[in-house]
Amino acid sequence: MTLAIALGLGAVIGVLLGLLGGGGSILAVPALVFGLGLGIEQAIPISLIVVGLASAVGALPKVRARQVEWRLAAVFAATGIPATFAGSAVGRLLPERALLIGFAVVMVVAGVRMLVDRDETGTSCATGGSGINWRRCFPRSVPAGLAVGFLTGLFGVGGGFLIIPVLVLMLGIEMSVAVGTSLVIIVANSAAGLVSHMSGTSIDWAITAAFAGTAIAGSLIAGYFGTRMDTDRLQRWFAYLVFAVAAYVLVDAVFLR
Repeated sequence: MTLAIALGLGAVIGVLLGLLGGGGSILAVPALVFGLGLGIEQAIPISLIVVGLASAVGALPKVRARQVEWRLAAVFAATGIPATFAGSAVGRLLPERALLIGFAVVMVVAGVRMLVDRDETGTSCATGGSGINWRRCFPRSVPAGLAVGFLTGLFGVGGGFLIIPVLVLMLGIEMSVAVGTSLVIIVANSAAGLVSHMSGTSIDWAITAAFAGTAIAGSLIAGYFGTRMDTDRLQRWFAYLVFAVAAYVLVDAVFLR
């Protein structure tokens, strides 16, 4: 029965990932905690596996199309990976209730980001061609990389809802390149987060394989057929779902634990 639930929840998360990009992964931890009854210390590493694998699959076509800004990805990874270990260390010191409350806040931020128009771009870091104005980009990239890495280690989220706005609105990177770059960053941070959470945590590999397998399959299928759907409207409704789940997580953490 547990495996069947894992298969179903993984498929739902995967479909959302395929239709919306990285935003769907924000529901992975709540699905594992409230849908499968896992403790958050078990849910976070499983979420990181799912997020990392799904992002790697999504990144492959972007890499082939050369829609990745590798130098910015390297800056985010270089700052994000140490911050991921720091976030994991902080998470081990916090009670589960505090982690769930913090996760609910992160979900609200992610939902708000989904409702904000992201088509506009900010002041570009590009100097023409493939050049990057590092004097302008570096001071903005470092704190963003630290923040995303810390959240990845603390809550097991990919952080795409933060990376994309930074790349597009703060650094002026074209959306298609920002998505590819974000996926590469998520893969690096998720791998670091998984390593940092492996010590002292037992992972149910059967549940992980079921959840991750159907998530990736659902993501690929939804990504193929998703071009026919009104993704803007779907994203708005998904943001409302995220708000509802965040409210449930908050109520559970404050009143039921």
